[in-house]
Amino acid sequence: MAGSGSWDGSQSDNSSQFEPGIDNIYEAFICPLTKQVMHNPVTLENGQTFEREAIEKWFQECRENGQPLSCPITSKELSITDLSPSIALRNTIEEWRARNDALKLDIARQSLYLGNAETNILLALKNVREICRNIRKIRQRVCNPQLVRLITDMLKSSSHEVRCKALQTLQVVVEGDEESKAIVAEGDTVRTIVKFLSQEPSKGREAAVSVLFELSKSEALCEKIGSIHGAIILLVGLTSSKSENVSTVEKADKTLTNLERSEENVRQMAINGRLQPLLAKLLEGSPETKVSMAFYLGVLALNNDVKVIVAQTVGSSLIDLMRTRDMSQREAALGALNNISSFEGSAKLLINTGILPPLIKDLFYVGPNQLPIRLKEVSATILANIVNIGYDFDKVPVGPHHQTLVSEEIVENLLQLTSNTGPEIQGKLLAVLVGLTSCPNSVINVVSAIRNSAAIISLVQFVEIHENDDLRLASIKLLHNISPHMSEELANALRSTVGQLGSLVSIISENTPTITEEQAAAAGLLAELPERDLVLTMRLLREGAFEKIISKIVGIRQGEIRGIRFERTFLEGLVSILARITFALTKETDATLFCCEKNLPSLFLDLLQSNSQDNIQRASATALENLSLESKNLTKIPELPPPTYCVSIFSCLSKPPVVLGICKIHQGICSVRESFCLVEGQAVDKLVDLLDHENDKVVGPALAALSTLLEDGLDVVQGVRLIDEADGITPILNVLLENRTENLRIRAVWMVERILRIEEIAREVGEEQNVTAALVDAFQNADFRTRQIAEKALRHIDKIPNFSGIFTNIG
Repeated sequence: MAGSGSWDGSQSDNSSQFEPGIDNIYEAFICPLTKQVMHNPVTLENGQTFEREAIEKWFQECRENGQPLSCPITSKELSITDLSPSIALRNTIEEWRARNDALKLDIARQSLYLGNAETNILLALKNVREICRNIRKIRQRVCNPQLVRLITDMLKSSSHEVRCKALQTLQVVVEGDEESKAIVAEGDTVRTIVKFLSQEPSKGREAAVSVLFELSKSEALCEKIGSIHGAIILLVGLTSSKSENVSTVEKADKTLTNLERSEENVRQMAINGRLQPLLAKLLEGSPETKVSMAFYLGVLALNNDVKVIVAQTVGSSLIDLMRTRDMSQREAALGALNNISSFEGSAKLLINTGILPPLIKDLFYVGPNQLPIRLKEVSATILANIVNIGYDFDKVPVGPHHQTLVSEEIVENLLQLTSNTGPEIQGKLLAVLVGLTSCPNSVINVVSAIRNSAAIISLVQFVEIHENDDLRLASIKLLHNISPHMSEELANALRSTVGQLGSLVSIISENTPTITEEQAAAAGLLAELPERDLVLTMRLLREGAFEKIISKIVGIRQGEIRGIRFERTFLEGLVSILARITFALTKETDATLFCCEKNLPSLFLDLLQSNSQDNIQRASATALENLSLESKNLTKIPELPPPTYCVSIFSCLSKPPVVLGICKIHQGICSVRESFCLVEGQAVDKLVDLLDHENDKVVGPALAALSTLLEDGLDVVQGVRLIDEADGITPILNVLLENRTENLRIRAVWMVERILRIEEIAREVGEEQNVTAALVDAFQNADFRTRQIAEKALRHIDKIPNFSGIFTNIG
């Protein structure tokens, strides 16, 4: 007789003789080899009966061991090994089994209620599993609706063990039995099983997955399972779990594969990170399925890595769909391409797959099968996504005559389309142009097309759009990008129209919680306009722009206005715009009064110390140069008292009157605020510090600002002394020696000549051979005016005799 077997119901049928109400097992029913009740008994020539599978295995072992075929009971060699089916015995066993199965099922039905002892419930569940396995061996099935429902009731037990065994029993009961599956699918049973995927111990989760796997084999139940809230996300989670056993992971994966028969399930899987089924259907499904999957792909939230995978897998198929005449297919494809084109990696893949030619054709084509305007907007959005990655578009043909995206003809068509469409698509087309003008290699082509099509006026008009923020932002960004190349044209357009300049100022001064991209772009645009355009400057002054800009600058410097992403570019633009008022000082009294009233010299001196912000330091130094040049006109020259009678008669008795507070440089009463005096503002040290800057565009303005202290009409000797006291002589000489740019050399030669007018400095510098060599080089190779100045400098250090007049003195 066999042993008691294992807990999962694999124990032998002969154990049933110990169970109450079950008929005893006859010895003839038992296979001598397996000690199990036989299913397919066969008889040898000697009359011994065995399970067919068991005796065939015995014969195979004999052959493998080189032994003669023998009877495993008598050990005698067999002359004939034919196996004769024992039909009568088999029928008897089947009758016995059916009788006992019925008895066991009856006992199970009586035992399966929640109030029963746990041991009785577990025994009943074991018997049900055993009976179902036995029935399946003889290729029959049993459907007992009452019993199935009793088993599902056991899922409500408070015992983990009972719930686990109930799940294992359900898995056996429903295997291959559609009617039983339908009964399990009634009510909330499937929801309960799904709940066990997360709330049961490991064995319970494995059992729950096994039941769902069996149920998912029924196509009718796939949608039922997928519709249970959380079912798919839990199954997807199990497939990627590293803590679950292999069987659970495999069953979860197979269950999901079965659920893929429902398109809605495929969508849910895609949402929860299992995207491959959706992509497979998009590649291999029917036309209707492809459209459905593409539509869904268009609205699916995808991270950047997934966008790359999608572009690699179905990018070509989506582009093919986009080329068809079927408008629904084209719409679905455009939506999906729009979704995956917004990342650089996936956008490059789409370019290489050939997305640009059909996109351009869709945008420009007019005639049968042309895209409706709402889909042209999507095409323009995709194109905007793609061009904003900074690709080398002059290498990618997009037209029938090998035109590229930056060909003048294509750009002019984009500009024309921009003028003839509605606001939504206009914003997208402008975004395309923004992308093209953001690339140094293509901005010149776009600028040329704008000039040739005279589109600057229409582009400027978009600045006044208030109903569409995206359109206005795109237009300002485009104008900002082209402003370094079209500053004069932009200035003319802003001067000749009403409202646009004020709109830009309003955007900059808008009271937003943080600094916006639009504010930064608007400030950058105005900063690029010609700084010496007096009309524009005075319009800005009259519209209160400079006051608002000062307020913004102070707010940012004090931390009251924040915006990490755009703060730097916004502040740079603001300072550059504010600096332009200093170019109007010589011609406009109002500009001078404004600078005095707002104490701009002090503000620019403060900004001069904006470390690591080169553009701010450059603009501030330039502004200080302009302000300092005006100092000589604003310095108050004190009135001297008239001489006394004796002094007027005896001039030898006179002494020069002493006036306190006189500026050493300007020989008058100076202040930072009222006369813009750099000396009074203690700016010399700050400007000298910038002479060691690595950026030539900062060194140049700093040198220029210092040179205002050495201008004709001022006390040059005192100016040199002040620079020397700030340890500025050596840095100035270094600028000359480094010879970085021609402009820096011209300015340095001019200053060095003035410095060498002081005899003791000239004596010391004259011993520096490298300085002499630099001056000789300028004397020989610089422009005419600089050569004259270099000659004077060389005379100061006695390198050229005073009687050697090489150039005619031009003053």
